[in-house]
Order: sequence, then C-alpha cells, then structure tokens
Amino acid sequence: METILKVEGLNKYFKDKQVLKNISFEVNKGEIMAILGPNGAGKSTTIRNIMGILYPDEGSITFHHHDGNQIPKNKIGYLPEERGLYKNVKVMDILLYLADLKDYPLDKAKERILHYLKKFDLEGKEKVTIEELSKGMGQKVQFIGSIVHEPDLLILDEPFSGLDPVSQELFKQEIRSLRNQGTAILLSSHQMNLVEEMCDRLFMIQRGQKVIYGTLDDVKTEYANFKCTIHGTNERTSLENITDVEHVEQDGDVSILYLTKDVEPNIWLRQLPEGIQINELSIDRVSLHEIFIDIATDKRLMTKEGEINASFNESSKVGN
Repeated sequence: METILKVEGLNKYFKDKQVLKNISFEVNKGEIMAILGPNGAGKSTTIRNIMGILYPDEGSITFHHHDGNQIPKNKIGYLPEERGLYKNVKVMDILLYLADLKDYPLDKAKERILHYLKKFDLEGKEKVTIEELSKGMGQKVQFIGSIVHEPDLLILDEPFSGLDPVSQELFKQEIRSLRNQGTAILLSSHQMNLVEEMCDRLFMIQRGQKVIYGTLDDVKTEYANFKCTIHGTNERTSLENITDVEHVEQDGDVSILYLTKDVEPNIWLRQLPEGIQINELSIDRVSLHEIFIDIATDKRLMTKEGEINASFNESSKVGN
C-alpha cells in the first residue's frame, strides 16, 4: 500500500514544556486514518506541524517523498476546526480564491464548485455572501474549499461540527467517495461513533504520546473486552459474583456486565445462573467511545508513574 504521509519521531516544545513526544504514524493512499485524543493531547499541534503552520523541533514529516519546506501544499486539503471564511465575500468568489491559492485551473474549479454546491443542497447560493449562510451551510462551503483542488491528502479537523444528521450523512458519503478514489484522509473528531463507523485505522494520542495505533479491528481485539447488557431487575452483588465479570454498572433495571479478557461469549452465556431476570440481553465489544473515555481518564491503560502501557504493536500497522 502506498504511503502518502509519513510522520517520524516528531517532538515539539513550547518553551520548556514538551507537547509532542516521539510521534510517528503513516497515512496511506485510499484510507481514512483517525487521529484521536482528549483536548490538549497534542492533536492540533501535530496537524499544524503537518500543515507547516508550526515546525517540529525534532523528527520529520514526509509527503510523497517531499519533506520540510519542500512539501507541495497544493496537494493537501485542510478543513480546520476553527472556521475562517471571509464573511462579506460571495460563495463562488471565496471558493475560486481558495482554488487559485492551490494553483488549480479556475475554469475546472468553477465546474467542480457548481457540482458540489448542487450535491450539498446549496444550488443557487454561489452569489450569496458567507455571512448570509447558516452555520451548517458555511461548513459545507468550507468543506468544498478543502477538496475543490483534488488533493492527494485531505486533513479534516472536526468536519461534522454544526451539521444536522442529513448533512452529516452527505459528508460521510463524500469522505468515503474520496477515500475510494484514492485520497488519503486524516480525520480528527470527538464523535467516536462516526470514527468507528468510517475509519480504517486510528492513532490515539494522550499527553503528547502515542497510546494506540492500528486498525479498528486490531484495537478492538487488543483493548475492547466484551460486555453484556441485561434488562431486568437484578441485585448488583449477584451479577458481580458471576464468573469472568470484572465489574458491573447499573442504571435502574439495566445492568452492564464488563467481562474479563479472552472470554468466549457463547460459553460464558451458558453458565449464567438461573435466578437472573432477563427481559432482554445483548452482548458486544466495548465501543471505541468507551475505550477513548478509559484512556482519557486514566482508568486502566496508564501506570501510576504515568508511563503509557497501551503502545500498539508496530507489526499491526497496515502497509507494513
């Protein structure tokens, strides 16, 4: 698999504070790679180094065999978390301006802009100023601006922010379409359900360090034990005494039993005590959202000394 972006040994300091510590990952052609982490973990700093807004103190960033100041920015699309379109400029004018900044032919850009305006239910809005648009419409325009020049690498920072469910679905379809056309996509989002639904691989950062790196399936296998959700009136202590139950969470008549690692669900279900009231039962793996919360709150993947134990086996990376 062709590697489009390679980040190696990235270290960054702000005065005497180290905010990135030996960050390394790759983004391959035709994949969606998520970069995750709680606020302040170092995601935005990493992205700004890739974009050349900041420069690393140590390490290297390689794009299509170019590095440093030689990276061709016209081959990269960027949707920042903070929106920054000129409010008093018309939609078509600002999008043509953004295409021109990327040295993209303006006649071709205009065709693509009209295509995407129609696709995103903005047909007829090309002469409307940005300030006349709703927040969601403005988000669509800025997204078009990030892809109008057909980038090889697309960096999306919280792309679903401010979008209604219908617009989110449009964005998901377009992001997948770009991936299928060969675009390498680096996506940052706090909406774990969307990340879990869309991404091929993920890189998670905590306190400036890597904690997880691999395919979603590998991450789930490594960190996501099974959980059993039971609807019914049951005593917490009776559930906690069941074999291979690590802990139990209850909310009214709903009990969630978190199971130990390597449990075989079919075998475990057969030995449930007869006295348990079960109106409804489901068993599945812990979600990416729960893994994220677990790491962000230091519940089990961090040692007391603060050393990260969740480093993902490098051999699980796609493309190696």
